[in-house]
Amino acid sequence: MEMGRVLGDFTADEADLLRRAMGSKRGIERIESLKERLFRGMAEKGLAGEEARAIYTQILSFANFGFAESHALSFAKLVYASSWFKLHYPGAFLAGLLRAQPMGFYSPQSLTQDARRHGVEVRRPDLLRSGPTADLELAESALVHAPETPSQRLCTPVGLDSCLRDHAGEPTAWVPGTPDPTPEHRRDTHVAVRLGLDSVRGIGTDVAERIVAAREERPFADQLDLSRRAGLDRRQLEALATAGVLDDAFGQTRRQALWQAGWTETEEHLEGVRPAGPAPVLPEMNAVEVTLADLWSTGVTPGEHPFSHLRPMLTAAGIPAVGELPGLEAGRRLTVAGLVTHRQRPGTAGGVTFLNLEDETGMVNVICTAGVWKRYRKVAVSSSTMLVRGLLERNDGVTNLVADRLAPLDEVHPEAGRALQARHRSRDFR
Repeated sequence: MEMGRVLGDFTADEADLLRRAMGSKRGIERIESLKERLFRGMAEKGLAGEEARAIYTQILSFANFGFAESHALSFAKLVYASSWFKLHYPGAFLAGLLRAQPMGFYSPQSLTQDARRHGVEVRRPDLLRSGPTADLELAESALVHAPETPSQRLCTPVGLDSCLRDHAGEPTAWVPGTPDPTPEHRRDTHVAVRLGLDSVRGIGTDVAERIVAAREERPFADQLDLSRRAGLDRRQLEALATAGVLDDAFGQTRRQALWQAGWTETEEHLEGVRPAGPAPVLPEMNAVEVTLADLWSTGVTPGEHPFSHLRPMLTAAGIPAVGELPGLEAGRRLTVAGLVTHRQRPGTAGGVTFLNLEDETGMVNVICTAGVWKRYRKVAVSSSTMLVRGLLERNDGVTNLVADRLAPLDEVHPEAGRALQARHRSRDFR
């Protein structure tokens, strides 16, 4: 724009036209329409012959490369660097993404489950061990048959030496049906990811930092001491109890911590005068209840994925896991069940809406035509767990499901459908 304005005496509108031409599919043609005006302006300023043609060639060359290509190159570099970190340091990569939330398509739950499928140990938030945000700590595997000191363990070489050198030639092709080759590339097998206190419902970064600061002054004596010194209200204390944050600190179960969470103290109360007797003997939460408690309180299930508890029932109903789809023949009509992680309808997709379904084994992209979306609109818009029937499609190794029917999970498991609907929300984009 500045070259057009200074050298060609372009008006502001003409300079803007030159800018838009450079980012257009027909950019060169549009710039050619301004050629005469540009050369006339350069001639008036004493630029002619080879000098003028060189300037014009530079403008054309940039238009030929274009904004889209330059952005694609920059984005490709970011994708490559991110992919390298995700392959070699998946634990650190996950911790970084969790610290940067909210961002992107994928929720902390989806990011965590993907990391777990790639061998990363993820631990729930803990009053004694968690920082304000997600962080790394030594994994159990680092404590067995490991060097003597933590510093030695942290420096123990892992992964492939070849990954630290630039590679020449073609990459090694992955053959479907063969074992996952990524574990041998991982270089941070000695660490686990500890969720931060800020991951708990109602506990933001400010409150999490306040809890950690009070903990560093001296250990918390009990939940009343925690509520007083960290300035927590009843709802925050209940969320911490539901997430299992208080279990190890006070030697109690989640239900016992919830029982005690109704009592809180502030600076306005005389310390320790409010009676708080021991909680009655309460049944411990079973595995399903723990998963649902994690999902409600943090949005993340560091242990079992919700659908792992439903897998026997889904298998009995003939519903395959997402991880099985790459091994099935394309063109087959089948039904898949999962959590809806996000919905998206790009303006350039001609009314097609894309869903992403996730179960304990992976994710699959679901393609919904405008007709299918209209027919099943109520389910499509409102259900956070879904049964999708459609044709299996495979393009360039990518597996999609072209939907022809959408239904809520209630059709096969009403109780699970209602429970997950109350605790899970998708991320939706235009």
